[in-house]
Amino acid sequence: MSQTAAGLRHKIASAAELGAVVRTMKAMAASSIGQYENAVQSLDEYYRTVQLGLAVCLRTSGPLQGTPAAQGRKAAIGAVVFGSDQGLVGQFNEDLLAFVVEHLGRLPGQKVILAVGERIEGRLTEAGLPVGKAFALPNAIGAITPLVGHILIELEARREKGEISEVYLFHNSPRAGSLYDQVIQHLLPLDEAWRQQLAREPWSTSRLPEVLNGIPQTLPAFLREFLFVSLFRGCAQSLASENASRLAAMQRAEKNIAETMEILNRDFHRLRQSSIDEELFDVVAGFEALSGPQGSSGAQS
Repeated sequence: MSQTAAGLRHKIASAAELGAVVRTMKAMAASSIGQYENAVQSLDEYYRTVQLGLAVCLRTSGPLQGTPAAQGRKAAIGAVVFGSDQGLVGQFNEDLLAFVVEHLGRLPGQKVILAVGERIEGRLTEAGLPVGKAFALPNAIGAITPLVGHILIELEARREKGEISEVYLFHNSPRAGSLYDQVIQHLLPLDEAWRQQLAREPWSTSRLPEVLNGIPQTLPAFLREFLFVSLFRGCAQSLASENASRLAAMQRAEKNIAETMEILNRDFHRLRQSSIDEELFDVVAGFEALSGPQGSSGAQS
């Protein structure tokens, strides 16, 4: 029984140590969610500013002829997919993979994937989607900007070579009432329908703004900012979703550990009480065995 009790003590100690690790990871995930959500909120405001600047330029620019959007119609379709680099995120990558496979399967032609995250890269390869280049996910807000810069350089290089014609962005995004939802955004080409829709954006005042330095210089700058902020926001939303998924997983693990420790403690106390009862029975039995012969000899005298 002592060996069994020692085994239970070891299991209880191990569960307590695991619970401490889970609480630490839970606190880290909760802290990370805050910074990424704040970044997303700030990006929403900046994204709106970029849209307004584009709307002003596109009112007078005319059709988007000569832009990269009109080049290479028979080339492959590019896709930027933000996944995760770490585990303990539940079905985060699996849900995104199913979403990517479903939507890219509807599009004709070859596909070139830029995968952001080691785990989603493996999932995409297993699904038969060729990964043209893989990137590591940033571990902080400050590391997102260099990552987005590298992605933009890779996209521009492939488009100049005529390897890709369209570009789609896939990622998970936080949603109220659920951990996350899958999102697709058509980044390129910037077609005429998109131009007309954005040009119809209303201005908040009666005084319409003017474009400085001319449309040929200002419009490309706004387009670059549009692509940059779209990728930046997608990465931040993906990281916020990843940490929300990890937080939920840690909460489930914490609950399971608490239930396991309750069972282990109950078994340990039951075993301990049983051991005490057996020792008491042995003492009583020994006392009766010793007192029995003395009582019978006293009666004979």
